[in-house]
Amino acid sequence: MSKPAVSLTLTDVTADEPCCPPLAQSRIPAETAAVLAPAFKALGDPVRLQLMSMIASAPDGEACVCDLTPAFELSGPTISHHLKTLREAGLVDAERRGSWVYYRPRPGIMRQLATLLTIDSAAC
Repeated sequence: MSKPAVSLTLTDVTADEPCCPPLAQSRIPAETAAVLAPAFKALGDPVRLQLMSMIASAPDGEACVCDLTPAFELSGPTISHHLKTLREAGLVDAERRGSWVYYRPRPGIMRQLATLLTIDSAAC
C-alpha cells in the first residue's frame, strides 16, 4: 500500500507561521522543498533578482512596470517575461491599472525564504 500524496501549496507555506526551521537546524521536508524551489529558481536569474529588489524596495510598496523597464537594456516583452516568472513563482502580486501593471512583493513567501536561509537561530 502506498502512502497518500501530500498536497502542499504555496499558500500553505506563505502563512505567517514559519513553514519549517532554517536549513542549518533541520532537513527541509521534500514537499516543502518542491513548493519553495520555484521561488529560489526564479530568483536565480540576475535580472529577476534585480527586479525583485526594485519591487521590494519601492517607496510605496509597489512598482509600476513603467518604472522597472527603463532600468534595463532589455525589451519590454523580455521584462514582462521576467515579471511573469516572478508572479508564477509566487514572489509578487500584480494589479493592472489602466494600461500599466503594478507589482507588489508577497511578504509571506519572502519571510519563508529568509527564515529557511537563516543561520542564526536567534534571528527567527
